Amino acid sequence: MDFLDLLRAVFGLAFTLGLIGGAAWAARRYAPQLMAKLSAQRGERRMQVMETLVLDPARRLVLVRIDDEERLLLLGEGKELIEPRSAGK
Repeated sequence: MDFLDLLRAVFGLAFTLGLIGGAAWAARRYAPQLMAKLSAQRGERRMQVMETLVLDPARRLVLVRIDDEERLLLLGEGKELIEPRSAGK
């Protein structure tokens, strides 16, 4: 492989990436309804992250709502602790 082949490959890659970037820019600029349709919500989601609290660099608390129930999770280095359900639920 000589220098001319290497140069041709580099320009071919740059041209291809330029075409992809130009197509993405044109889709965002001239067809926003198409982009909205592609990223549309798929209905009501059942799970939501309500709040996050960083305790230290290795651990964090996450409050998660699943349907109508909220759960508290302690996430850390390879460990996850889930708040036990109370007997009334």
